[in-house]
Amino acid sequence: MKFTLDRQEKYNTIKFNEEKLDATISAELKTEFLAFQGQGVANMIVDLSEVKYIDSSGLSALLVGNRVFTEAGGTFILSGVSDHAMKLIKISQLDKVLEILPTVEESVDLVFMNELEKGLKEGEE
Repeated sequence: MKFTLDRQEKYNTIKFNEEKLDATISAELKTEFLAFQGQGVANMIVDLSEVKYIDSSGLSALLVGNRVFTEAGGTFILSGVSDHAMKLIKISQLDKVLEILPTVEESVDLVFMNELEKGLKEGEE
């Protein structure tokens, strides 16, 4: 699986350098998500701008990532989703479950908004 990882203080961005997110790499992707979360990464932005095709196993891997990060109180965001992938996500009604934004920049903004809200809630308690 080819990807680049951009580590920041509040989030990581994983960008796939593959055209397909399918059964050939989905198991490895699930493992990567678990490893990142285990290393203390709270927020993950997944840049799918180069991915042209996603199958059900690829969607399953993304759902695992979403569950792992959100259950730990973090944020999991997909950005740059292609038209084909978005059609599959909508058909599967996963657009109601997954956080999807057009660009990485907007995703970063949402991570910081969520972090601010968390900080405010903790301050109130």
